Amino acid sequence: MSPRWRRRAWARRTSAVLTAENLRARAGRWLAGTTDETVLRWLFRAILAATVTVVALDYHDLAGAMDERQRLASPFEQPALTAPAIKRQRGTRHAAPSHELETRLRAAMTFDLVDGGRLLAIGTITPGTAKAFAAEVDKRGGYINTVMLQSPGGSVQDAMAMGRLIRKKNFATEVGKDAHCASSCPLVFAGGVERRAGGKAAIGVHQVIAAGGPVFSQDDGMASAQHISATAQRYLRDMGIDLAVWMRAMETPKDELYFFSPAELLELKLATEAAGAKTDRAGTKTRPAS
Repeated sequence: MSPRWRRRAWARRTSAVLTAENLRARAGRWLAGTTDETVLRWLFRAILAATVTVVALDYHDLAGAMDERQRLASPFEQPALTAPAIKRQRGTRHAAPSHELETRLRAAMTFDLVDGGRLLAIGTITPGTAKAFAAEVDKRGGYINTVMLQSPGGSVQDAMAMGRLIRKKNFATEVGKDAHCASSCPLVFAGGVERRAGGKAAIGVHQVIAAGGPVFSQDDGMASAQHISATAQRYLRDMGIDLAVWMRAMETPKDELYFFSPAELLELKLATEAAGAKTDRAGTKTRPAS
């Protein structure tokens, strides 16, 4: 090391020593001229500040953990009609929606009140759709008598919440002529006190899947699937729907859809009216007694 750098290093060490000695001297003078009460007061303030900081950090971590727990508690959603792609149809055959309609179905569900007290609900049921629906009902509930559905499904939890509100408000539900109501949408449909299916209405179901979110272990996935299955069955039972509807869903792979025939809709009590249902010999539509 050159003399010049040695001198600079010695100056830095000397400065550090003097600075430390200066700080100790100042602290000593402050303590010498300070009462015990003042020292204790400052110590209390320091401890209090540290405690507040720790509590704030713990609260932040706890809030994050609660959000994660909530996300894990209900991770299951049913996919849109075209995502993942539906490879096959089971049951009654239906034409695929047009490109224009498919675009509307992919978008988040919107609500539009039209004449006759009908509320048109078109689009995907995303997390939060149930809250938006509840707000719409609060605003226009006095004018609504029927909820018209056109949806590829989406969030199972939101679908059931919408269905329960529909039943509470004594609204009817309807899937109109050539309309689509697939995946979790039939859960909303099930909430109507009257449930009408128009001609060639495509009402279909399949298995629930984990949409997005973390990767689950086999045990976690099985436990979550059992939980959502039990919740959905309880919901359908409360709505007076035959639980065979859920069996059809669980038997159908996630990339397929099982579409109910008009006769099945009536037999399983998923619909109270179904256009196109076969008639018996007396000429009346075959349907179970209410």
